[in-house]
Parts: sequence; C-alpha cells; structure tokens
Amino acid sequence: MDVSSIASMSMYMSQANLMQDLGTAVLGMALDTMDMQGQSAASILESSVNPDIGSNIDIQV
Repeated sequence: MDVSSIASMSMYMSQANLMQDLGTAVLGMALDTMDMQGQSAASILESSVNPDIGSNIDIQV
C-alpha cells in the first residue's frame, strides 16, 4: 500500500464514521420528537374524558 491509498482509506473511514454519527443523532432527535408528541396526545386524551357522559342510558320501548 502506498501513502495515497492509506490516506484515502483513512479519509473514507472518517467520513463513514461521521455519517454514522450524524444518522444516530438524527434518529435520536426523531425519537425525542415522537416522545413529545405521544405525551401531548396522551395529555389531550386525558383532559377530554368526561366520566359522566354515557354512564346513564334512557331507553323506551
């Protein structure tokens, strides 16, 4: 192996490592966003529940 091939291999490996780190960071941000959206949806559902509605049904035949 000559010096240029070692340098180019090192550069390629460094770029591949950077892309992997970037992908991991973006995935982490997406997971955080989904977690916040899930908490928000759960909060909305909890606040919209009215336990009195539907507890009594009037039926006439």
